[in-house]
Amino acid sequence: MNDLLSAVVLGVVEGITEFLPISSTGHLILTADLIGASDERWTVFNLVIQTGAMLAVVWEYRARFFKVDVNLYRNLIVAFIPAAVLGLLFSKLIKQYLFHAVPVALAFIVGGVIILIVENRKFEPRVDSAQSMTWLDALKVGIAQCFALIPGTSRSGATIIGGMLFGLSRKAATEFSFFLAVPTLVAAGLYDLWKHRDLLSASDVPVFAVGSVVAFVSAFVVIRWLIRYVATHDFKPFAWYRIAFGIVVLLTAYFGWVDWKA
Repeated sequence: MNDLLSAVVLGVVEGITEFLPISSTGHLILTADLIGASDERWTVFNLVIQTGAMLAVVWEYRARFFKVDVNLYRNLIVAFIPAAVLGLLFSKLIKQYLFHAVPVALAFIVGGVIILIVENRKFEPRVDSAQSMTWLDALKVGIAQCFALIPGTSRSGATIIGGMLFGLSRKAATEFSFFLAVPTLVAAGLYDLWKHRDLLSASDVPVFAVGSVVAFVSAFVVIRWLIRYVATHDFKPFAWYRIAFGIVVLLTAYFGWVDWKA
């Protein structure tokens, strides 16, 4: 598969999975392995195109982002810090030991089970909207986001389900998860781009641009759909998908049906 086609495929995967509780990183690792785009250069690409998905959030909520909302900015900073600190400390170890098919598949399954457990609980949310969150609510969601450093866990899944456990309504948790994606994905993309700048050249610009644009378009569609979905549905279908997908990956690895090398 040529580079531009690989960029389109990975851009679609990133856009579709980034804001659903099914792990964009996990899907990108597995997809990149299947299409032969799993070297370090493509790992940087997968992080950079998350910026395209992030821009979809900024555009959808531009009225909130481009006005002075001190409470929102404060909460985003507070929620961003825990994962940023742990990511800087342990990113090398995480990539070395967990960016592989089997750990990703196990994280899919465990995450799916946790979603089912949370969704089967009866609780009354005390925070109805993202605007009503305190800095302590934001910190709790930020701590939950730390689990997303494990590939296959899902950043959106950790923040949404964590937010619901900490008393946020489904809508509030989902919206704040969207907002928190902005500093998280921008920081991760820029940091990795700078860290691995020696791997890249001017010829990579079209590939990165195509991937980012495709990620933006597909993420924008998903965001619009998910906002409507959470108004009347729970996340159990995503949980069962995670469990089934994880089991399929484990079976293909165990029986050698797929040569997972990522």
